[in-house]
Amino acid sequence: MAITLHQLRRFALARSLFAPTTLPAAIARLGFVQADPIRAPARAQDLTLRHRVKGYRAGDLERRYPQLDVEEDFFVNYGFVPRSTQALMHPRVPQAVWTPERAAQAQAVLDFVLAHGVVHPREVDAHFAHGSARNWFGGSSNASTQLLDDMHYRGLLRIAGRVSGVRTYAARDGMSETAPDPAQAMDALVDVIVNKYAPLPERSLGELISHLRGGTPQWATQRAAAFQRAKQRLASAQVDGVTWYWPADETPTSRRLANGDMLRLLAPFDPVVWDRRRFELFWGWAYRFEAYTPAPKRVRGYYALPLLWREQVIGWGNLAVRGDQLEVDLGYVAGSPPTDAVFAQALEEELARLRTFLALPETPPVGLQPDALG
Repeated sequence: MAITLHQLRRFALARSLFAPTTLPAAIARLGFVQADPIRAPARAQDLTLRHRVKGYRAGDLERRYPQLDVEEDFFVNYGFVPRSTQALMHPRVPQAVWTPERAAQAQAVLDFVLAHGVVHPREVDAHFAHGSARNWFGGSSNASTQLLDDMHYRGLLRIAGRVSGVRTYAARDGMSETAPDPAQAMDALVDVIVNKYAPLPERSLGELISHLRGGTPQWATQRAAAFQRAKQRLASAQVDGVTWYWPADETPTSRRLANGDMLRLLAPFDPVVWDRRRFELFWGWAYRFEAYTPAPKRVRGYYALPLLWREQVIGWGNLAVRGDQLEVDLGYVAGSPPTDAVFAQALEEELARLRTFLALPETPPVGLQPDALG
């Protein structure tokens, strides 16, 4: 039987918006949780996990991180991965080779970390006085922080936790120094990608595999072959001229979205909306992340959260916390919201969940008037 775009969209929603579970189980099921430092009204990792973890509160991942079997690291982007996934990417071999001076600095810092256990960048800077250094976007930043970041990326250090949002570092422990088989490791990493983002258009699958250059720079020459192997082993179908891929043991027509009347405001990096190409195919309009777009050129706002109602993304919301109040500004593709009472009730329930998630008082949000920007 031919598969339709409607079935693929339902499949995507059902497999991603699974029934809420524990934090470790949700991270394991997602395989990767993308992180972002912007808090509007919470960080992307928290906004993603709140739909998938029972009783989740903003900051729970950061608070519980030291006890979880996860690591902050690069994958296709920066975020949180199970340690078993991180092990597939290390020992990581960046293309840039350290100078002898840089290597000596790193060894001295590593000795300092080993002696102190967990260190804050401020402690390293106070001890070594590395000064400032030019950063990747042309400005100046703390040289000790840059060195710690580089050592973390190379696998010499791990993120031990955060203090007021600042990463603290510890020496890496227990990770094998023996490189895994490149082809096997790449296939396993591609499976993590597919598990999280499927069903995927062919072009999106290829682009995500190319993003593995952040997590596995040492295997740049392996990515094309990994893409071809993935296309051979995954299930696929051509719909309206686009070839789609998903795990071979799953059937698109067998999934249904639980609680289909639940309204959700999704993070810009939520797996449901991350692939902008797929988003436009599914919902017929272009969603863009505009936090780094100059304000006069923004169409939907600084940190617009896509608004999912039933199986359609019908608009977006810009949310902010002022004092102990949640301020809400909504926009709709059609220019106005659905008029039925079920939608209004679902919206109020979602905003109530957000207030609980943000530990705000149970009071009505400020400015809850539809913004007809569509």
